Amino acid sequence: AISHQPSAISPRDMASAALITCKRCAFRHSSTAHILCIELRLKEVMMKKDALEVFASAISSAWGPLTTELIAECYRQMVVLVGSSAAEEWLATLHRDLPTSSELYRDPDHGFILLAHTEEAGLYRPPHDHGRGWVIYAVQRGEVEMGSYAKLEDTAGGHRLVKRDVSLVRSGQVQVYLPGDIHDTLCVKGPALLFRFAERDLKREEKEYHRVTRFVQRGGAWVANVA
Repeated sequence: AISHQPSAISPRDMASAALITCKRCAFRHSSTAHILCIELRLKEVMMKKDALEVFASAISSAWGPLTTELIAECYRQMVVLVGSSAAEEWLATLHRDLPTSSELYRDPDHGFILLAHTEEAGLYRPPHDHGRGWVIYAVQRGEVEMGSYAKLEDTAGGHRLVKRDVSLVRSGQVQVYLPGDIHDTLCVKGPALLFRFAERDLKREEKEYHRVTRFVQRGGAWVANVA
C-alpha cells in the first residue's frame, strides 16, 4: 500500500491563509490579499494629489543643472499644470480671487518658485531680462503677446534693443526664456491668468544682486534703465 503523508504547512503559509477583516473593503481575506489591498489604497491616496502637488514633486525629482533635458521636462510639466481642472481648489481660488500676484509654490531644497499672475487686457510689461535666472510662462486663460529682443551695441558704445519677433501665447500654451533672453508682455485678452515658473527668486536677483535689466524707451529706442 502507498502511504500518503499530509504535507507540512509552514507558519508563514498559515499566516498567509489566515482570514483578516479588511477595514478598507470590509471583506475577510488572507493577509497576502490584505497587503495588496493596502497597496491599492496607497495608490488611491497618491492619485488624489492635486495637480500642483504633482507638478512640484515632478520638477523636484528632475532638478539639476540647466540642460536641454531639464527644460524639456519643466516645459512638459507646465503644459500638464496649465491644463488642470478648474474644479481643483487651488485653481478655483485663483479664478475667484484674481490675484495680481500669488506664490503657489517655493521649493525648500532647490529654490525654484511658481507664481500666478492675473492681468487685465492692455497691461504691458516693457522689455526686461531675468538676470542669471530662467523662466517658463504658461497661460491658463486669456491671451498674451510675448515679444523677444536682441541687445545690440550702438555707435556711442551704449546698447539698444531690436525686436526679433512676437508670439501670441494662448490658453494652454507655454513660453521659455533662458538666461540672457529679453522679452516683453502685452495682455491682449483678459483677465488673463498666467503661471510663471522661475528657476530662482527673481526679486532677490533684482533687488539684492542687481542682475536684472529693465529697458525704457528713449529717443524711439529701447535702452537699459540705468539708475
